[in-house]
Amino acid sequence: MAEAERIIGTPETPDADRDGQDRTGLDRADAQVAEAAAEAPRGKRRVAVLFAVAVVAYALDLISKMIVVAELEHHEPIEIVGDWLRFEAIRNAGAAFGFGEAFTVIFTVIAAAVIVVIVRLARKLYSLPWAIALGLLLGGALGNLTDRIFRSPGVFRGAVVDFIAPKGFAVFNLADSAIVCGGVLIVLLSFRGLDPDGTVHKD
Repeated sequence: MAEAERIIGTPETPDADRDGQDRTGLDRADAQVAEAAAEAPRGKRRVAVLFAVAVVAYALDLISKMIVVAELEHHEPIEIVGDWLRFEAIRNAGAAFGFGEAFTVIFTVIAAAVIVVIVRLARKLYSLPWAIALGLLLGGALGNLTDRIFRSPGVFRGAVVDFIAPKGFAVFNLADSAIVCGGVLIVLLSFRGLDPDGTVHKD
């Protein structure tokens, strides 16, 4: 009998093979679910960092502008480092650093669009450096957008409060600084091949 089984061979068992394939598929599905579950808390932490950075940048910009309007506007500039750096309150109807004063409404719309894009992008955010960069952009955009909406001469046409005046350079504010820092960081991250979702690619 044993010799007959050896000659004939063991019959194929398709049910067993199918069960093995099913188990492999289930194992892969379970691994994907586990990976997604592990990524979810990390993604939430990155989003929290983004909004925390944005809140800090926005609060610093708002508080500084309130102080400047209350204490410095209609007064002589304050010299911080001789002629090289001073605080001087001005109202800027243009973009960052005083460019494009004839397009105030357009800049307001652009700032609002940037905020919407950043909020939508936050859903796929898993990179800490990107969270910081986008948080700086969001906080800066919100800071200047607040001026556009609530300051004179009117809604969506308001002039931004600028006060940091380096020698030989345009006057700007903390929101402008946050936007520039966030933009520079994004350029550096892009050169390194790091995407907002945490993946790294090399061309």
